Amino acid sequence: MSKDKAEKPAKDKGKGMVMMAGMAVAMLAIGGGGAFALVKTGMIGGEKKHEDNSPKLVHKGEEDPYAPKGEGGKEGEGAKDVEGEGGSPYKTTYFTFPDDFTSNLKNSSALIQVSLACSTHRDGRVLMWLKKHELAIRSAMLAVLADTPEEDVNTIEGKDRLQKRLTQAINKVLTDQEGFGGVDAVYFKSFLVQ
Repeated sequence: MSKDKAEKPAKDKGKGMVMMAGMAVAMLAIGGGGAFALVKTGMIGGEKKHEDNSPKLVHKGEEDPYAPKGEGGKEGEGAKDVEGEGGSPYKTTYFTFPDDFTSNLKNSSALIQVSLACSTHRDGRVLMWLKKHELAIRSAMLAVLADTPEEDVNTIEGKDRLQKRLTQAINKVLTDQEGFGGVDAVYFKSFLVQ
């Protein structure tokens, strides 16, 4: 009798282990099926679609949904823009900085005073960002002017390099603040070195 009792618990123990393993496999299958369903429905682990929200190029004749509104709140009141057929296929919009920029020049006692504007072929969000971040942009542009040697402002090539450096400075501020630059060029409205 003692022999039968000793064998019975060992057999029951083996059955219990098989049952537990079977339950574990069943739970994994159920859990895996549930996870699969959640992934398929996009609730977890789904590929997140990144919407490109950067300013778009605006073709000539195309309406810009972000364009600043004219007086009275309606775009296009008064004279209508007329675009030429040649040149760039994109609309050019200009932004004029309201105040002049005055700075000393690098390793010189000379001062530079410039009135500046910039252009973009992108939608009106770039113009909004220029206005919004004007203080930071002015600071960056003054740093560029202060880092310009006097020899550079006396030649056309030097002025071209300065325009490119100013464009890069604006785009860096906009990229840092908004994730996108969008300014194509900087223009001198007035240029004085004393």
